[in-house]
Amino acid sequence: IVATPGKLLSHLNLGYVSIEGLEFLVLDEADRMMDMGFIDDINRIIKFLPKERQTLMFSATMAPPIRELAKNILHEPVEISIALSKPAEGVAQEAYVVHEPQKAPLMEEILKTNEATSIIIFAGRKIEVKNLARHLHKRGFNAQAMHSDLEQGEREQVMLDFRNRKLRILVATNVVSRGIDIDDIDLVINYDVPQDPEDYVHRVGRTARASKKGQAITFVTEKDMREFGKIEQLIGYPVKKMPIPDCFGAGPEYRAEGIKRTGSNGNRRGPSGGNRGGNSGGGRRTGGREPSP
Repeated sequence: IVATPGKLLSHLNLGYVSIEGLEFLVLDEADRMMDMGFIDDINRIIKFLPKERQTLMFSATMAPPIRELAKNILHEPVEISIALSKPAEGVAQEAYVVHEPQKAPLMEEILKTNEATSIIIFAGRKIEVKNLARHLHKRGFNAQAMHSDLEQGEREQVMLDFRNRKLRILVATNVVSRGIDIDDIDLVINYDVPQDPEDYVHRVGRTARASKKGQAITFVTEKDMREFGKIEQLIGYPVKKMPIPDCFGAGPEYRAEGIKRTGSNGNRRGPSGGNRGGNSGGGRRTGGREPSP
Protein backbone atom coordinates (compact mmCIF):
# COMPACT_ATOMS: atom_id res chain seq x y z
CA ILE A 1 0.00 0.00 0.00
CA VAL A 2 1.31 3.43 -0.96
CA ALA A 3 -0.73 6.22 0.59
CA THR A 4 -0.84 9.66 2.13
CA PRO A 5 -1.36 9.52 5.91
CA GLY A 6 -4.82 11.10 5.87
CA LYS A 7 -6.22 8.84 3.16
CA LEU A 8 -4.81 5.66 4.72
CA LEU A 9 -6.21 6.65 8.11
CA SER A 10 -9.67 7.12 6.56
CA HIS A 11 -9.61 3.60 5.12
CA LEU A 12 -8.34 2.14 8.41
CA ASN A 13 -11.12 3.85 10.36
CA LEU A 14 -13.73 2.49 7.93
CA GLY A 15 -12.31 -1.03 8.12
CA TYR A 16 -11.49 -1.23 4.39
CA VAL A 17 -7.84 -2.22 4.89
CA SER A 18 -6.52 -5.36 6.54
CA ILE A 19 -3.01 -4.86 7.88
CA GLU A 20 -2.73 -7.88 10.18
CA GLY A 21 0.09 -9.36 8.11
CA LEU A 22 2.00 -6.12 7.63
CA GLU A 23 5.77 -6.66 7.78
CA PHE A 24 7.27 -3.34 6.66
CA LEU A 25 6.36 0.30 7.36
CA VAL A 26 8.16 2.97 5.33
CA LEU A 27 7.83 6.66 6.22
CA ASP A 28 9.20 8.67 3.32
CA GLU A 29 9.91 12.43 3.63
CA ALA A 30 9.07 12.34 7.34
CA ASP A 31 10.12 15.94 7.88
CA ARG A 32 7.87 17.18 5.08
CA MET A 33 4.91 15.22 6.41
CA MET A 34 5.50 16.78 9.82
CA ASP A 35 5.67 20.27 8.31
CA MET A 36 2.34 19.60 6.61
CA GLY A 37 0.69 18.68 9.91
CA PHE A 38 0.45 14.91 9.40
CA ILE A 39 2.17 13.91 12.65
CA ASP A 40 -1.10 13.15 14.48
CA ASP A 41 -2.32 11.01 11.57
CA ILE A 42 0.96 9.08 11.56
CA ASN A 43 0.71 8.37 15.27
CA ARG A 44 -2.88 7.15 14.83
CA ILE A 45 -1.83 4.87 11.97
CA ILE A 46 0.94 3.38 14.12
CA LYS A 47 -1.68 2.22 16.64
CA PHE A 48 -3.35 0.07 13.94
CA LEU A 49 -0.12 -1.68 12.97
CA PRO A 50 1.39 -4.92 14.30
CA LYS A 51 4.07 -4.38 16.93
CA GLU A 52 6.36 -6.87 15.21
CA ARG A 53 7.46 -5.16 12.00
CA GLN A 54 10.40 -3.55 10.25
CA THR A 55 10.23 0.26 10.14
CA LEU A 56 12.22 2.53 7.82
CA MET A 57 12.09 6.32 8.07
CA PHE A 58 13.57 8.65 5.46
CA SER A 59 14.07 12.35 6.17
CA ALA A 60 16.02 15.13 4.46
CA THR A 61 16.70 16.75 7.86
CA MET A 62 16.80 15.49 11.43
CA ALA A 63 15.42 18.39 13.43
CA PRO A 64 14.44 17.68 17.08
CA PRO A 65 10.76 16.89 16.25
CA ILE A 66 11.89 14.29 13.70
CA ARG A 67 14.26 12.70 16.20
CA GLU A 68 11.43 12.57 18.72
CA LEU A 69 9.23 10.84 16.16
CA ALA A 70 11.97 8.31 15.45
CA LYS A 71 12.41 7.71 19.17
CA ASN A 72 8.69 7.01 19.60
CA ILE A 73 8.11 4.65 16.66
CA LEU A 74 11.48 2.91 16.19
CA HIS A 75 13.16 0.31 18.39
CA GLU A 76 16.96 0.51 18.67
CA PRO A 77 17.25 2.12 15.22
CA VAL A 78 20.35 2.30 13.06
CA GLU A 79 20.87 5.80 11.63
CA ILE A 80 22.46 6.19 8.20
CA SER A 81 23.55 9.63 6.99
CA ILE A 82 23.86 9.73 3.21
CA ALA A 83 25.44 13.18 2.78
CA LEU A 84 25.41 16.75 4.04
CA SER A 85 23.97 19.31 1.68
CA LYS A 86 25.75 22.47 0.62
CA PRO A 87 24.28 25.42 -1.30
CA ALA A 88 24.86 25.33 -5.05
CA GLU A 89 27.60 27.54 -6.45
CA GLY A 90 25.09 29.60 -8.42
CA VAL A 91 23.37 30.94 -5.29
CA ALA A 92 24.44 34.47 -4.33
CA GLN A 93 23.93 34.35 -0.56
CA GLU A 94 23.45 37.59 1.36
CA ALA A 95 22.37 38.52 4.87
CA TYR A 96 21.01 41.71 6.41
CA VAL A 97 21.68 42.09 10.14
CA VAL A 98 18.60 43.94 11.35
CA HIS A 99 16.41 44.79 14.30
CA GLU A 100 13.03 43.03 14.23
CA PRO A 101 11.01 46.20 13.28
CA GLN A 102 13.31 46.74 10.26
CA LYS A 103 12.49 43.41 8.62
CA ALA A 104 9.10 44.20 7.05
CA PRO A 105 9.99 47.59 5.49
CA LEU A 106 13.35 46.27 4.25
CA MET A 107 11.61 43.28 2.69
CA GLU A 108 9.18 45.61 0.89
CA GLU A 109 12.08 47.68 -0.44
CA ILE A 110 13.81 44.54 -1.75
CA LEU A 111 10.63 43.34 -3.44
CA LYS A 112 10.12 46.75 -5.07
CA THR A 113 13.66 47.12 -6.38
CA ASN A 114 14.58 43.50 -7.17
CA GLU A 115 13.82 42.38 -10.73
CA ALA A 116 13.11 38.79 -9.68
CA THR A 117 9.88 37.46 -11.18
CA SER A 118 9.59 34.31 -9.04
CA ILE A 119 10.15 34.71 -5.30
CA ILE A 120 9.72 32.51 -2.23
CA ILE A 121 9.64 34.09 1.25
CA PHE A 122 10.15 31.62 4.10
CA ALA A 123 8.89 32.22 7.62
CA GLY A 124 9.15 29.92 10.61
CA ARG A 125 5.51 29.74 11.73
CA LYS A 126 2.15 29.42 10.00
CA ILE A 127 0.75 32.51 11.72
CA GLU A 128 3.68 34.57 10.46
CA VAL A 129 3.23 33.23 6.94
CA LYS A 130 -0.44 34.23 6.99
CA ASN A 131 0.34 37.70 8.37
CA LEU A 132 3.15 38.34 5.88
CA ALA A 133 1.05 37.28 2.90
CA ARG A 134 -1.84 39.45 4.10
CA HIS A 135 0.49 42.42 4.66
CA LEU A 136 2.10 42.12 1.23
CA HIS A 137 -1.27 41.74 -0.49
CA LYS A 138 -2.49 44.95 1.15
CA ARG A 139 0.65 46.72 -0.06
CA GLY A 140 -0.14 45.75 -3.64
CA PHE A 141 2.23 42.81 -4.06
CA ASN A 142 1.13 39.69 -5.94
CA ALA A 143 1.61 37.30 -3.00
CA GLN A 144 -0.12 34.26 -1.52
CA ALA A 145 0.52 32.02 1.47
CA MET A 146 1.32 28.30 1.50
CA HIS A 147 0.94 26.40 4.78
CA SER A 148 -0.49 23.20 6.22
CA ASP A 149 -3.87 24.77 7.12
CA LEU A 150 -4.81 24.98 3.44
CA GLU A 151 -6.89 22.20 1.91
CA GLN A 152 -5.12 19.98 -0.62
CA GLY A 153 -6.98 21.60 -3.51
CA GLU A 154 -6.03 25.07 -2.30
CA ARG A 155 -2.37 24.10 -2.01
CA GLU A 156 -2.38 22.63 -5.50
CA GLN A 157 -3.95 25.79 -6.96
CA VAL A 158 -1.42 28.08 -5.27
CA MET A 159 1.48 25.96 -6.51
CA LEU A 160 -0.01 25.84 -10.02
CA ASP A 161 -0.32 29.64 -10.10
CA PHE A 162 3.25 30.00 -8.83
CA ARG A 163 4.60 27.48 -11.34
CA ASN A 164 2.77 29.21 -14.21
CA ARG A 165 4.06 32.66 -13.17
CA LYS A 166 0.58 33.94 -12.36
CA LEU A 167 1.86 34.44 -8.81
CA ARG A 168 5.09 36.35 -8.22
CA ILE A 169 5.57 35.84 -4.47
CA LEU A 170 4.96 32.67 -2.48
CA VAL A 171 5.08 33.06 1.32
CA ALA A 172 5.64 29.67 2.92
CA THR A 173 6.76 27.56 5.83
CA ASN A 174 9.36 24.82 5.37
CA VAL A 175 6.68 22.72 3.70
CA VAL A 176 7.86 24.27 0.40
CA SER A 177 11.60 23.99 1.06
CA ARG A 178 11.64 20.29 0.16
CA GLY A 179 9.88 18.14 -2.35
CA ILE A 180 8.74 20.73 -4.91
CA ASP A 181 9.91 20.74 -8.50
CA ILE A 182 9.83 24.32 -9.75
CA ASP A 183 12.63 25.68 -11.91
CA ASP A 184 13.70 29.29 -12.40
CA ILE A 185 13.01 30.61 -8.90
CA ASP A 186 15.01 33.83 -8.88
CA LEU A 187 15.00 34.86 -5.24
CA VAL A 188 14.59 33.23 -1.84
CA ILE A 189 14.10 35.42 1.24
CA ASN A 190 14.51 33.92 4.70
CA TYR A 191 12.33 36.26 6.74
CA ASP A 192 13.30 34.14 9.75
CA VAL A 193 16.53 32.26 10.32
CA PRO A 194 15.65 28.54 10.35
CA GLN A 195 16.34 26.71 13.61
CA ASP A 196 17.86 23.73 11.82
CA PRO A 197 20.92 24.70 9.74
CA GLU A 198 20.09 22.05 7.14
CA ASP A 199 16.72 23.73 6.61
CA TYR A 200 18.66 26.78 5.42
CA VAL A 201 20.35 24.67 2.74
CA HIS A 202 17.01 23.26 1.61
CA ARG A 203 15.45 26.73 1.52
CA VAL A 204 18.17 28.38 -0.56
CA GLY A 205 18.29 25.23 -2.69
CA ARG A 206 14.97 26.26 -4.24
CA THR A 207 16.91 28.70 -6.40
CA ALA A 208 19.94 28.27 -8.71
CA ARG A 209 18.81 24.80 -9.75
CA ALA A 210 20.22 22.99 -12.78
CA SER A 211 23.40 25.12 -12.78
CA LYS A 212 21.44 28.38 -13.03
CA LYS A 213 21.94 31.55 -11.01
CA GLY A 214 19.85 32.68 -8.06
CA GLN A 215 19.83 34.89 -4.98
CA ALA A 216 19.13 34.07 -1.33
CA ILE A 217 18.65 36.82 1.29
CA THR A 218 18.38 36.18 5.03
CA PHE A 219 17.29 38.61 7.75
CA VAL A 220 19.32 38.07 10.92
CA THR A 221 18.22 39.70 14.18
CA GLU A 222 20.16 39.72 17.44
CA LYS A 223 18.31 36.65 18.72
CA ASP A 224 19.13 34.80 15.47
CA MET A 225 22.89 35.38 15.46
CA ARG A 226 23.82 32.17 17.24
CA GLU A 227 21.65 30.08 14.92
CA PHE A 228 23.01 31.85 11.85
CA GLY A 229 26.52 31.15 13.09
CA LYS A 230 25.64 27.45 13.08
CA ILE A 231 24.49 27.77 9.49
CA GLU A 232 27.80 29.33 8.50
CA GLN A 233 29.59 26.50 10.28
CA LEU A 234 27.58 23.93 8.34
CA ILE A 235 28.18 25.45 4.92
CA GLY A 236 31.82 26.22 5.77
CA TYR A 237 32.05 29.93 4.92
CA PRO A 238 30.59 33.28 6.02
CA VAL A 239 27.55 34.63 4.23
CA LYS A 240 28.11 38.13 2.88
CA LYS A 241 26.63 40.79 5.19
CA MET A 242 24.91 43.57 3.25
CA PRO A 243 24.70 47.20 4.41
CA ILE A 244 21.23 48.39 5.39
CA PRO A 245 20.06 51.46 3.39
CA ASP A 246 20.45 54.63 5.45
CA CYS A 247 16.72 55.34 5.39
CA PHE A 248 16.08 52.30 7.62
CA GLY A 249 18.56 53.27 10.33
CA ALA A 250 21.46 51.23 11.71
CA GLY A 251 21.17 47.55 12.49
CA PRO A 252 22.84 45.61 15.31
CA GLU A 253 26.46 44.50 15.10
CA TYR A 254 26.82 40.93 13.92
CA ARG A 255 28.32 38.67 16.53
CA ALA A 256 28.57 34.93 16.04
CA GLU A 257 31.00 32.22 17.03
CA GLY A 258 33.93 31.85 14.68
CA ILE A 259 33.17 29.48 11.83
CA LYS A 260 35.33 26.70 10.49
CA ARG A 261 36.22 27.32 6.89
CA THR A 262 36.51 24.38 4.54
CA GLY A 263 39.50 24.36 2.28
CA SER A 264 40.78 20.83 1.95
CA ASN A 265 37.83 19.33 0.13
CA GLY A 266 38.41 20.91 -3.24
CA ASN A 267 35.71 23.57 -2.98
CA ARG A 268 36.60 26.86 -4.59
CA ARG A 269 36.36 30.21 -2.82
CA GLY A 270 33.22 32.15 -3.70
CA PRO A 271 32.92 35.84 -4.47
CA SER A 272 31.84 36.73 -0.93
CA GLY A 273 35.11 35.44 0.50
CA GLY A 274 33.90 31.97 1.46
CA ASN A 275 34.14 28.56 -0.06
CA ARG A 276 31.34 27.50 -2.35
CA GLY A 277 30.43 23.84 -2.05
CA GLY A 278 28.58 21.80 -4.61
CA ASN A 279 24.96 20.88 -4.11
CA SER A 280 25.45 17.26 -3.24
CA GLY A 281 21.91 16.67 -2.06
CA GLY A 282 21.38 15.04 1.27
CA GLY A 283 19.21 13.00 3.47
CA ARG A 284 19.08 10.55 6.30
CA ARG A 285 17.31 7.34 6.86
CA THR A 286 16.86 5.45 10.04
CA GLY A 287 15.31 2.10 10.65
CA GLY A 288 14.70 -0.43 13.37
CA ARG A 289 12.58 -3.38 14.39
CA GLU A 290 9.77 -2.85 16.83
CA PRO A 291 9.81 -4.92 20.01
CA SER A 292 7.62 -8.00 20.20
CA PRO A 293 4.27 -7.57 21.97
